[in-house]
Amino acid sequence: MVNLSRTTLRGLATAGALAGLAATLALPAQAAQTSGSAATAATAGSVSTAATQAAATPKPILLDGTGMVAGPPPAGEGLTTKSSTTNVVRYNRLYKTGPITASKCKEVNVSLRTHAGVVAYDTQLFKCLYASWALPLKQAGAAYKVAPKLIFHQSSAVNSPCGVVRGGTAFYCGYGNGLLYIPTYTVTNFWKQSPTFARAYATNTLSHEYGHHVQFLTGILGASWQRQRAISTYAGQMEESRRRELQASCLGSANIGANKRYYPMSGGLYQQWVYLVQHSGDQPGGARDHGSMKNHGWWSQAGFYAASSKTYAGRCNTFNAASSAVS
Repeated sequence: MVNLSRTTLRGLATAGALAGLAATLALPAQAAQTSGSAATAATAGSVSTAATQAAATPKPILLDGTGMVAGPPPAGEGLTTKSSTTNVVRYNRLYKTGPITASKCKEVNVSLRTHAGVVAYDTQLFKCLYASWALPLKQAGAAYKVAPKLIFHQSSAVNSPCGVVRGGTAFYCGYGNGLLYIPTYTVTNFWKQSPTFARAYATNTLSHEYGHHVQFLTGILGASWQRQRAISTYAGQMEESRRRELQASCLGSANIGANKRYYPMSGGLYQQWVYLVQHSGDQPGGARDHGSMKNHGWWSQAGFYAASSKTYAGRCNTFNAASSAVS
């Protein structure tokens, strides 16, 4: 497998011009256009305004997508819990699997201005994610037929088996067969500002969360949390968290890349997605648990792009990367 340099990967995509939409959100100029459901959506989080400050550096977009675990994964034929946690995260069979299968699913043509619209949109994408990941998970020896339960809500706080999560944050809970929580109001709020941006945000967020499901089924999620709890320093614990979250973003992006010709990830939707992944990251003064904008963009694009138009989970081994690559 070819390893692309950071410089090469950055050159593969260009983001659109920036323009502000709201006091806590700065989006690419094209995202500000309000077209119909064919408009494209993009990013997960909150950025600084820039309508009159286009040259100002925006804050990182607040990343959704915490992956938590509250139990063992469903047993797969090749899944072993006897290996050390380091071996599980660094040398997992997932990294030696073949190309991620293109589900050839089409994006649903539906408005995301309502709870029902978001449910319809994500439910279709969820089926596509399940189909694409089945073969790599089977090759990894994981329980590839196990799908997580997709839970939509409109609450400010959710009580899950993994704990209470507050705010409009999507998250994954590794419990039973897996639980994937999506707050629909975050997407509908983005739709009011930009339909294009909302679609890209919804696509990327669900793909990231399914990346956590892949981690869960292969044992990576649980092993990483065991490693984190065993680390004595806060800085070390946060680095482990970043490795886990950046990998989920890479895996999600690899799936998007595998289906880019069919979804399709092109035009305005693609530009908004690029802006999203290049501007997502830890907030100034907040926990350093998801990664910098620079590294989030690099790992996302490492997953999305591949030789011969194929994408591989093996490109997403953040646990074998240098600390500087997951800062």
